[in-house]
Amino acid sequence: MPTSWVVTGLGVIVSLLGWYLTPSAWGYGIFGFGLAHIVLGLLDMFRVPVRRH
Repeated sequence: MPTSWVVTGLGVIVSLLGWYLTPSAWGYGIFGFGLAHIVLGLLDMFRVPVRRH
């Protein structure tokens, strides 16, 4: 669970960086990369871990 929060938090930071650079193509790419990390971090929080005994 802590890993999911780290991925989501880094996604927020990267998205904010991309937001401030948005007039350029790099800004849009960085913003999308950060949004993808936010989505993946949130999806990982709701994933049920598989336990094998």
